[in-house]
Parts: sequence; C-alpha cells; structure tokens
Amino acid sequence: MMTHGADIYTYAKIAKCSPQEIIDFSSNINLYQPNTNITFANATITKYAQSSYDTLKESIATNYNIKSEQIALYNGATAAIYALLPQLKPKKVYLYAPLYGEYEKAAFRAKKFVSKINRIEDIDNPPAKKSIVIFVNPSTPEGSYHDMKKLLKMWMKLECSIVLDESFLEFEELESAREYIKKYKKLYIIQSFSKFYSCAGVRIGAIFAHKKSIEKLSKELWNISSLDAHFLQERLCDGDFKKASKELHLQQKKQLIEILESSDIFDEVVESQSNFILCYSPRGKELFEYLLEHKILVRSCESFDYLSENWLRFAVKDSHSQESLKNTLKHFQERHNTH
Repeated sequence: MMTHGADIYTYAKIAKCSPQEIIDFSSNINLYQPNTNITFANATITKYAQSSYDTLKESIATNYNIKSEQIALYNGATAAIYALLPQLKPKKVYLYAPLYGEYEKAAFRAKKFVSKINRIEDIDNPPAKKSIVIFVNPSTPEGSYHDMKKLLKMWMKLECSIVLDESFLEFEELESAREYIKKYKKLYIIQSFSKFYSCAGVRIGAIFAHKKSIEKLSKELWNISSLDAHFLQERLCDGDFKKASKELHLQQKKQLIEILESSDIFDEVVESQSNFILCYSPRGKELFEYLLEHKILVRSCESFDYLSENWLRFAVKDSHSQESLKNTLKHFQERHNTH
C-alpha cells in the first residue's frame, strides 16, 4: 500500500529504472524551481546556528504576517506534529479525515484516543467538548479549501485544542486562520515550508500559535541545521519567488486539469484549490500500474480514509512532464478501447 508520495526510490526498483528517470506526479512540491545561487561559506558550516533562530523567525514573521514570538521551528512539519500532540492535554483526538496519515500515527504515539469525522460527508458533526481537533486546509488528498469561520466558532465554543494544517494554503489566494492566533490560545497552525518553497530536502516546519502557547512547547536545541536555515532564509527573501510561483502554478494546473478531463478515463476530477488534483477511475489500480511501467509515478490513495486504490492524485508539474502524462493516458485509453 502506498502510504506517502515521492518515494521514487522504491518505485524505480519496481519499474526497473533509475530514480532520475521517474516522472514524479506523486510529490506535491511547488513545480517552480528557480536557479538557486545560494552559496554556503565555511562559517555557515563550522559555526553553530543561532540557538533561537531569531533572523529566520523574523523573515517568517514578515512573510506570514505574524510575530516572531508566535513561531516555534522544527525539523520539518512532520516533526512539528509529533512534537505537538504529546504536549496537548486532552486525551480525545478527532481527525477530520481523509488527511495526512502521520496525524493518526502521532496521536497513537502520544497515547490519545482517536475518533474520525468524515470531512467530506459529515463535516458539521461536533467533536467532544475539550478534545483535540485536527483539520487540514486546503485538505489532502483532494485540495478542497474550507472557509474556517463556522468550524472555528464551533470548536472554540467547545473549548477544543485546534490543530489546523495550512501547508498547502499559499499556492492560491486563500485566507489563513492566523488572525485567530491572538484571540484563541488553543489554536496551533502547522506550517510546512517544503511544499510552496520547493525545497523538500530542506527540513523546516513551524507551529504558529499564541505567544503563551509557544512558550509552553518544548523545543530541542539546534533542531535545524545551519544549511537548512540559510537556504530557507534566502528563499523567503526572494521577492520574485511568490509571484512567479503562483503564475506558473495556475498556468500548469489549468493544463493538467484539461489533460485529465479530456482523457475520458476518469469518472470524477475533483475541484482543487491546491497544487494537486484527485481523480477517480474504476480502472485506477490498473492505470497506476500502467503509468509506472512507463516511468510515471502518481499517488495511489488507498491509504487515505474513505478512499480506495481507484482514487489517484496528480501533482501539478511542468509542461514536458504533463505532456508525457497526456500521451501515456492516451495510449492507456486506446489499449482499453481495443480490448
């Protein structure tokens, strides 16, 4: 069962090719990758980073319109999830599923009692009072964006601890819930920097929360490398990056949707407000295997609650990759029509 995207090394062995030959539609990383002229002086490597990462936090605060004291940094968003859940007092956790699978694993590791609310069909079902609620917005794997006002009002009235993952928010002009941080001390926003800033190998994630809540979180000393901090600092200060990313994203997303919808393979192409598209085909499992034979890897969604292996997720990629996908889908459909 495919539990994560981007595992090109495992699937390259199955396809009997090198990882570099795989066209990876399973990885939902920003396709915009500018030439990086970042150099690392010896001083960056031989000296310890700032233990409090003040300079990096200031850049993040500026980019995300929050205060430095509302930021806790971790060695990736997944590390932030595993660090946060054991420090939240409630024992009951409500997962609005389907969602990123590590949330459930982290909740069990933190010895919580896990319940699930079907986000697609029963989103208005209330959790227990003073429980933990976990919600991803835009959601994965289908990229739906939800106006959080109604849900936040319900959760706050129930005095819940709220974990809201906004890791895919930046690809389009979507409203964040960060303004609620100063109003509600039990709101924790998970923020990945690898998705939008196109740096999966740079392991930095954050928790945004009220200053007093941040102070209570335990954080390891020097938990981020000097190289990672330096790279993200430079990327955050690149004034052209956001504009160019969003323009290219919208252009390529339109192309990808047209390819998927015109293929006549999918019964459903789900509307998305992020950089990936979820599709359903009764031949999804067969299609996944056929694409892999042709060195194209997509995300099979059987590991997500309420979905099956016939649901496939396609990340937005460059024109060359998407043209390869288009041609391979065409050949798959032609083969099916001749049988």
